[in-house]
Amino acid sequence: MTLYDELRDDPKAANIAYHDWEAETYDEKWSISYDDRCVDYARERFALMAGRENWPYGDALEVGCGTGFFTLNLMQAGVIERGHVTDISPRMVETACANGKALGLDVGGRVADAEEIPYEDASMDLVVGHAVLHHIPDVELAFREVLRVLKPGGRFVFAGDPTRVGDFYARRLGRLTWWATTNLTKLPGLEGFRRPQVELDESSEAAALESVVDLHTFVPGELRDMAVAAGAAEVEVKTEELTAAIFGWPVRTFEAAVPRERLGFGWADFAYRSWQALSKVDEVLTGVLPRDIFYNVLITGTKPR
Repeated sequence: MTLYDELRDDPKAANIAYHDWEAETYDEKWSISYDDRCVDYARERFALMAGRENWPYGDALEVGCGTGFFTLNLMQAGVIERGHVTDISPRMVETACANGKALGLDVGGRVADAEEIPYEDASMDLVVGHAVLHHIPDVELAFREVLRVLKPGGRFVFAGDPTRVGDFYARRLGRLTWWATTNLTKLPGLEGFRRPQVELDESSEAAALESVVDLHTFVPGELRDMAVAAGAAEVEVKTEELTAAIFGWPVRTFEAAVPRERLGFGWADFAYRSWQALSKVDEVLTGVLPRDIFYNVLITGTKPR
């Protein structure tokens, strides 16, 4: 019996197990870093939704922090002064705090369910999250909790969650790339580009668990309605990444199937620069194409004064 079989009917337990399992390798898997590349990415995602005023926010809480990517890079970017991170996965909280310590950042962490945040009413100036809303069973309840811990006038910013249309094409591109790569690397002369079978099996099991922990995809307008129903004001939703996602998902899947040492810096530089160039194309396309077809949805709002 696999972890998928054990946990498929309990998404919260699955999220804990999956993210505890992934904590040590998560940054490598998703090309997460704490240098200028990801500092710039986090800063621009935040500025896209909330502008550049009121920096730094005094006390900021991250819901579903993972390894600390969003909060730690926003702190380095000067957006956040004091960071507090939460995740349903104890190992992720440990990893985020360890990453913060390594960067010389003072970050407090607590294991927490997004539907029951263990912080006082009106204690935070800002709440953020990245690629977390699609893991939460009751998103509207989570928004209510976010608003409860925010001070009047405080802001929330969530980024990096999949749209319904974007998830449709991204997952299919990923599956096709995985099938092609794992089969082509069986051919004579290409065996050196194949990860050990045990690693491929672990990746396949992780992919199966993702179908349990990934609970939602979003229609942007419907996500906005959830935040408004929870009591948020000044709610705004945007989307981004179309060509960048069509390029990025096969690239990330290929990287998961091939030993990292066989790719080298040249590949990493190509992948990053290509993604940057396509993101610029997407900035133009957002002005002319329907927002629902882009991959990522971002949302911001405030707590009424």
